[in-house]
Amino acid sequence: MENNVFEQMANRYDTEERIELAKVIIEKVKPELRNSKSKSLIDYGSGTGLISLELSELVDSILLVDSSQQMLEVAKAKITHKGITNSNVLYSDFTLETPELKAEIVLMSLVLLHIPDTKKILQELFYILNNGGKLLVIDFDKNDKINHPQVHNGFSHEELKKILSEVGFKSTEIKTFYHGNRIFMNQDASIFISSSIK
Repeated sequence: MENNVFEQMANRYDTEERIELAKVIIEKVKPELRNSKSKSLIDYGSGTGLISLELSELVDSILLVDSSQQMLEVAKAKITHKGITNSNVLYSDFTLETPELKAEIVLMSLVLLHIPDTKKILQELFYILNNGGKLLVIDFDKNDKINHPQVHNGFSHEELKKILSEVGFKSTEIKTFYHGNRIFMNQDASIFISSSIK
């Protein structure tokens, strides 16, 4: 997806709708982070940190990774403003090159749909995770009403499970947890959480 779209959106990205949706996602992710006080989390495609910065107290450290410099500037301002001491940002696009990073948890919320090669990015995230680490993917269920050249129209649980298994993940649980009005390209849609163990 054109990065400059996100660059232009950065300062007005945190709309009321996005903040509301983020709250729903945060509540769903929190139980996944039980007993993670000593663990590091990478939020890939973090945007302005709407989700991961609300989770900073549950983990040891958070690295917000995004391919939009502007989004990360907004995230940095939030980190400073909220006095969060265990979070940093990294400007990077793993679809081009993955830096040498390791983490116990990788979170990717509403990002996978923007990445053309699903398997490649999941492979990169697999490499970054420590053995026994957890990949959390939150995204839209497949939606045939949506047709856009820049995004996937969501994911079927079976297809995603298959790709995650091919990449090397040992187990994956996927559950749909939220239905919203006009939340995906102006269409009603549902959102799933996928939790995979390396």
